[in-house]
This record gives sequence, structure tokens and C-alpha cells, in this order.
Amino acid sequence: MFIFLSKLLPMFIYPLGITCLLMGISLVLSWKNGKLSIIPLVLALLILLIASNNWVAFSLVRSLEWQNIAAVTDLPEASAIVVLGGGVKPSIPPRPWIELGEAGDRIIYGVKLYKQGKAPLLILSGGRVDWQGKQSPEATDMASIAELMGVPSSAILQDKTSLNTRQNAVNVQKILEEQKITGKILLVTSAMHTPRSLLIFQKLGIDVIPAPTDFFITNKDFYQSSSLALKILNLLPDVDNLEKTTKALKEYLGIFVYRLKGWL
Repeated sequence: MFIFLSKLLPMFIYPLGITCLLMGISLVLSWKNGKLSIIPLVLALLILLIASNNWVAFSLVRSLEWQNIAAVTDLPEASAIVVLGGGVKPSIPPRPWIELGEAGDRIIYGVKLYKQGKAPLLILSGGRVDWQGKQSPEATDMASIAELMGVPSSAILQDKTSLNTRQNAVNVQKILEEQKITGKILLVTSAMHTPRSLLIFQKLGIDVIPAPTDFFITNKDFYQSSSLALKILNLLPDVDNLEKTTKALKEYLGIFVYRLKGWL
């Protein structure tokens, strides 16, 4: 129930959820007071226009993703590479096998670092919420991909039960203690997810180095041409921008909630 509510309730404070809520309020008011109904309708439109604006979306995402970009170019060797789940889809028919989602860069980058000799072990962390029956954990699916890419099974450790970032960190800490792994670890996750993940691991006393991947915003994207035509296009609503804004707000909400719970 906690997992269900933690995923359901925040939807009502994201742009699309707020918009739907305001439109519902407008509909109710239209039956009682037609003049007042225009207020929530206008607010809903403004929220959609702002949240789907290119500048707003890119600025929010960049504020998270670029906090740890210095680490990308000069990663030191470590005792282990930890890859957080969230980027693989289970092999449910008609999929022929495990598939990579948008954040599938995580396991690919983790394997790349392993093959570069950055660490002798891969720790793959991630369970899977079973809404509709038993499915393999994300950690197991990531392990299959890693082995396909040439990582020996003896170099892979798995946390198969964690369902959120806090549990990722707690379970990884247990693995480190059980395996008597000391020293620094490289933490691989999506760039937007890195700030919160880093704080959670550090709060537990884990000596962690950020290794972000899965960037939405590059230099080319952010420092675009300042032509009038492009500026006009960037003001128009765009569903991709709405998604980016929502993802960024989700992370900021996560940071806020995790701080309240004392996890950061």
C-alpha cells in the first residue's frame, strides 16, 4: 500500500495532475457559478504552457543533471561499481527478451566502467514492484545484460529487493558489509537522479563517487542558437518538455520528502 500511495499521490502535484484537477474544479463550478469556473480553467492552461515551455523544462533538468558533470571526465578506480535499477523492462511477451528503457544507459555505462578496470565488482541494485504477478527483479535482468556484454557472473553481486532509492542504499550497504568491501564505490544512475542518490548513500556513511549517465541536456541543447525563429518555437507547448519538467519536479519532490524523513 505504501508503494502504491507513494506513486499515486504525487501525481496530483505534477503539472498534468494539477491541470486535470483544476479542470475538474472548473467543471463543477460551471454548474453552480459560470463566472468563477473560468479561474481554474485559466490556471490550468497557464500551468500547462509554463511546464511545457522549452526554457523552463531545460533549466529545471539542467539544475539537477549538471551538479556532478565534473566527475564524468575523471573517474578514479574504486572498490565496486554500483548500478541502480530503473532502466530495464522485463521479458514479458511479446518482448523476445529483456529490453532497455530510457534509463538503460545505467547498466551499459556500469559495464563500460567495469571493462575500463575502474573496479573489480558490479553491484546491481533493484527489485521490481509486482503489480501483475511475479516478475524477475531488475537486478537479475541487469545481470543478464552485463553477462551478455562480457562481465563474468563471479564479478556481479545483486540486490534483488529494493523498491526505492533509500532501499537501494540500505541494501547496498549490507552487501558491502557482508562482502567486506571497503573504500570508495562508483555510483551509476541517471544524471537527474544522481543528486538525491548521492546524498542518500553519503547519509549512510558510504564513500561514494558519482558516475552519472543518461543525460537529457547537453551543451548543444542548452546553449542553442538565439535566432528569433527558435525563440518563438521554444515558447510553444511541447509534450517532451512537459515530461522533462515532470521528471525534474519528481526529483525535487523526492529530495524534499527524503529530507523530511531524515534520509538525506
